[in-house]
Amino acid sequence: QVQLVESGGGLVQAGGSLRLSCAASGSTFSIKTMAWYHQAPGNQRELVASINSGGSTNYADSVKGRFTISRDNAKNTVYLQMNSLKPEETASYYCYERVVVGLREYDYWGQGTQVTVSS
Repeated sequence: QVQLVESGGGLVQAGGSLRLSCAASGSTFSIKTMAWYHQAPGNQRELVASINSGGSTNYADSVKGRFTISRDNAKNTVYLQMNSLKPEETASYYCYERVVVGLREYDYWGQGTQVTVSS
């Protein structure tokens, strides 16, 4: 079993910045893919950014140039630096990881952290 613990959410004014962190712990595993999703009330959960084991990144078009995803493999932690935040980006942000345990792959989600951007 793998546990994901998120931190870094909060209230920020439009144009401000936040940095989210997600630390993984648990059974012996290796992380294949790390990602951040967000979900506003009444909306579907959407991919914000992802990073694979080789360090390749992928971003939603709406955040390109403003958000940066990174990972610290030694700490099993993924980060999301969010700059120039917009009110419409108010949502719960969820950490996602696909891990390999032995010969099998598993998907895990964090509990979510709230980001509120005031206008």
